[in-house]
Amino acid sequence: MTGVVSAVDGGVLLRLRIQPRASRTEIAGIQGSALKIRLLAPPVDGAANEALIRFLAELLEVPRSRVTIRSGLASRSKTVHIAAPVPPALERKLGLEPGM
Repeated sequence: MTGVVSAVDGGVLLRLRIQPRASRTEIAGIQGSALKIRLLAPPVDGAANEALIRFLAELLEVPRSRVTIRSGLASRSKTVHIAAPVPPALERKLGLEPGM
């Protein structure tokens, strides 16, 4: 797994860099040692955090209850825990395949 994704007991941790108020919600590649995600939602009243959880749950095909923000609730730099078996194509779904 890449430095962006770390395997832990019961799931994985993702290091993310968030850009709220983007023109659309999407993965935007690697920024430093984190996966950059653009979110349409504004960073107001937890809207961006909720949009991030919803986006990752749909992308990785896991229930939203399995996606939690471990650190960075009020920051653009976040660590997110996915409490589910690691999907075989996790890195492909996140756009982290070798050579990308």
